[in-house]
Amino acid sequence: MKLDVVTLDAGKAGSIDLSDAVFGIEEVRADILQRAVKWQLSRRQAGTHKTKERGEISRTKKKFGRQKGGGGARHGSRNAPIFVGGGVAHGPRVRSHATDLPKKVRALALKHALSTKAGAKQLVILDEARLDEAKTKALTEKFSKLGWSNALIIDGETLDENFARAARNIPLIDVLPAQGLNVYDVLRRDVLVLTKAAVEKINERLAPQEAA
Repeated sequence: MKLDVVTLDAGKAGSIDLSDAVFGIEEVRADILQRAVKWQLSRRQAGTHKTKERGEISRTKKKFGRQKGGGGARHGSRNAPIFVGGGVAHGPRVRSHATDLPKKVRALALKHALSTKAGAKQLVILDEARLDEAKTKALTEKFSKLGWSNALIIDGETLDENFARAARNIPLIDVLPAQGLNVYDVLRRDVLVLTKAAVEKINERLAPQEAA
């Protein structure tokens, strides 16, 4: 697969060959993408929600009524869930919501996500993501010329500080280094922008899976 390379000034900078094994999968499997997104979001979930059970309520344990003759149940504590101020029955507990997903499935899902963008003509190859000054207004004008209003921009191993600082104030624009590339962020933005350095890193990352 061959795509044109553009510059931030909306010019052309040649073309680049992309691996069909990474960007050219024809039959994209939605179930693999769903598993990858679910795996990512489950790992983000804090799981710190908690309610107090009857053993954690600080109330008197003294029996408050007679054993017989009171006309009601024979309770021995006000901590029971049926009383106002008592513990919560079957409430949420602190736990991890994380799920497991094999590495090969994660790599396959990333290939399918990249192929989805390429197949939908929503993949753009950028020469380099660099600015001389960290000016948000100037970068917004460049994005407007390129038609990027909702985009994920992936650079190489490190980000240009001026570019990252200018882009972080623009709504619906995300900038990540190559190692931060993930299925969820790729799918949630309309346009995926990869620099040439990012393409090299992606090929290095997914090459072992291709050989296997």
